[in-house]
Amino acid sequence: MFTVGIDTGSVATKGVLFNGKIVRAITIPTGWSPKRSSEEAFAMLLKKENINKDEVKKVIGTGYGRISMDFTDKNITEITCHAKGAHFLNPNIRTILDIGGQDSKAIHLDERGNVLDFLMNDKCAAGTGRFLQVMIHLLGEEIENLDRLAKNAKPQSITSMCTVFAESEVISLLANGASKESIAGGIIESIANRGVSLLSKINIENEVSFTGGVAKSHLVKHSIEEKIKRKIHTAEDTQIVGALGAAVLGWNMIE
Repeated sequence: MFTVGIDTGSVATKGVLFNGKIVRAITIPTGWSPKRSSEEAFAMLLKKENINKDEVKKVIGTGYGRISMDFTDKNITEITCHAKGAHFLNPNIRTILDIGGQDSKAIHLDERGNVLDFLMNDKCAAGTGRFLQVMIHLLGEEIENLDRLAKNAKPQSITSMCTVFAESEVISLLANGASKESIAGGIIESIANRGVSLLSKINIENEVSFTGGVAKSHLVKHSIEEKIKRKIHTAEDTQIVGALGAAVLGWNMIE
């Protein structure tokens, strides 16, 4: 008996096959069609584990693309799913910072993984994966190289809260001879500052989880840890936490 959680975001679609533990997790690009990518993720999970569709008792959809999923049993907000996923991985988590492709979220949860409070920045791409993508493109680099570039570099100051203005700042810095390494350090500091600003508006309690694609950056994580003076936990795969939470919620329904 299995459940599946599908989290379709603006950049990536994540899927988790679950039977009380994670059986298989996948991440694929969302592309132009959230509906198609969510169906593809579901089919891939079944194929990779060689199981039939009728062995999956619940399929739960989440993420911004959940409204396009017509094969799920229920669609649940990503706030609820991230809380359940982080809590499953570490029951001591009470605060979550999620930085995804197009938005950032700070979530405060109780001892059972229920959401007590949350704050979401979905009006502006500042500090999100999209922001990082634009900035790193200006440097002619790949996102995977961010930590390597910025390591041991003295960060440049990037003060603009708007992606468009921050882009102009980076262009000016490059024109004035600033190194790629120092600008990469400034990008990391800028993202960390935005994350901390979001966290400061909710109750930071007990242990903190950092999720989403941006959480793959060890330097962003370290910078946030230094600013909030707390250790931050990250999953082995920081992108699947929402999909995991969806699968856990489905499992709870059939139990």
